[in-house]
Amino acid sequence: MALQQAAERVAAEFEYSASDVNRGVTEFIREMDEGLGKSGATMSQIPTYVTAVPNGTEKGLYMAVDLGGTNFRVCSIQLHGNSTFSLTQSKVAIPKELMVAKTSRELFAFLAKQIEAFLKEHHEEHYESHKEKRKGGGDIEQDIFSLGFTFSFPVQQFGINKGTLIRWTKGFDIPDAIGKDVCALLQDEIDRLGLPVRVAALVNDTVGTLMARSYTSPGKTGTLLGAIFGTGTNGAYVEKLSKVTKLDASAAEVDDSTGEMIINTEWGSFDNHLSVLPQTPYDKALDAESVNPGIQMFEKRVSGMFLGEILRRALLALLKDPAVPLFTDENSNQNDVHSTTNVAADSPLYKQWGLDSSFLSIATGDTSAGLKVTRQTLDKDYGVSAASAEDAEAVRLIAAAVGKRAARLSAVAIAAIVIATDKLSKPTDIATDNDANLEVNEDDIVDVGVDGSLVEFYPRFEEYIREALREVEKIGKTGERKVRIGIAKDGSGVGAALIALVADGKGRGE
Repeated sequence: MALQQAAERVAAEFEYSASDVNRGVTEFIREMDEGLGKSGATMSQIPTYVTAVPNGTEKGLYMAVDLGGTNFRVCSIQLHGNSTFSLTQSKVAIPKELMVAKTSRELFAFLAKQIEAFLKEHHEEHYESHKEKRKGGGDIEQDIFSLGFTFSFPVQQFGINKGTLIRWTKGFDIPDAIGKDVCALLQDEIDRLGLPVRVAALVNDTVGTLMARSYTSPGKTGTLLGAIFGTGTNGAYVEKLSKVTKLDASAAEVDDSTGEMIINTEWGSFDNHLSVLPQTPYDKALDAESVNPGIQMFEKRVSGMFLGEILRRALLALLKDPAVPLFTDENSNQNDVHSTTNVAADSPLYKQWGLDSSFLSIATGDTSAGLKVTRQTLDKDYGVSAASAEDAEAVRLIAAAVGKRAARLSAVAIAAIVIATDKLSKPTDIATDNDANLEVNEDDIVDVGVDGSLVEFYPRFEEYIREALREVEKIGKTGERKVRIGIAKDGSGVGAALIALVADGKGRGE
């Protein structure tokens, strides 16, 4: 009983009430507006120069490459014009020495070589005929593939295919690339090899998620928001160009034909000053011992990278409390293994980042008799032998609370964007929602594309998001029903190709 009460007490620390959600939404909208008006705001609100989302009728053959970390992916995407596509791809590991090369040219020459190898293998005819035309001085313009370049490092963007590297992350360190236009670096090496490829767009993977969802989503409604809830979290949405006032002061090239622009929020840094975000002792300790204290505070409460560590710290607090019988023999009478409960001295529970976030999904979704699956996982992966059913229930309770809070915080971001963009034509009163069973008109649907392991694998994540959306005063039950949430796959592949298509259309129109 003492264990159950202690677990319930810890779980209660992760409660995020309806009034908390509403306060969060108000602050999120304030930070969105601030970020649209000036650089250096808490929420970056980065203009992407992508000015349209697809509707599923687009056709054509496009290329995409993705330098996201240790691998480089090359794809070609055939868009069929009916919301479907075919994708061909290859992937290669980046040699360690190139991640810290003397010059950026070494890395980008390697990338161009992979594009060449891909063309030779999958588009040989196209590649050879282009080579012949180049030799003979023929018209090569219509042969050229437009390419979307997903480059998952911090860049300052100046146009749809112009962006300078701010800094390297993820183990890369090539100093001479900093301050250079990464699209130009890749294009130079492509041109050196005489390949029929033009770098048409610099792509952020979250923006790609929005584009991929908008192309594949049912009906004619364009997607409003693409969101990632996985290892990290971020969102990109369609904004009125007139609201992006900080663009006025920049020297960037802006296509204003649609009156809209996709904004990359970089919402992981929302409320770094902790005016509305929840703060438990476990959040506080995690942040203090992280590589970037005081930064990415929203991400540290929402993304998969951190949820396992929050749970580990909460469990450790109980383990260290002599009054709480967690993983002790006090519960052995419940223990059908009939052996002593013991936590190994070298258990990952004692190490920073030792608890994988996937364990939250396992524990929360465990419906086995006596929570056997959770107990086996504790034994196999975390050095906790012969945990009792009571132990497993305590773990499940806290894991569920950590995950539910993450989902409710995710709802704050979604709700704020739906409200700030005025997508629900008439606000609904939370107290007088009588029409909750009426059909939603296709034209009233607000489409949201989501990607990431939390949304896909964490039990009831979307359900918890929806529950919180209904509690938002300017959304309510009627508004929540208009929000359609759908999985968007492969933002860095098909999404990047679609951004190249939009950039291409812009190029042809000039």
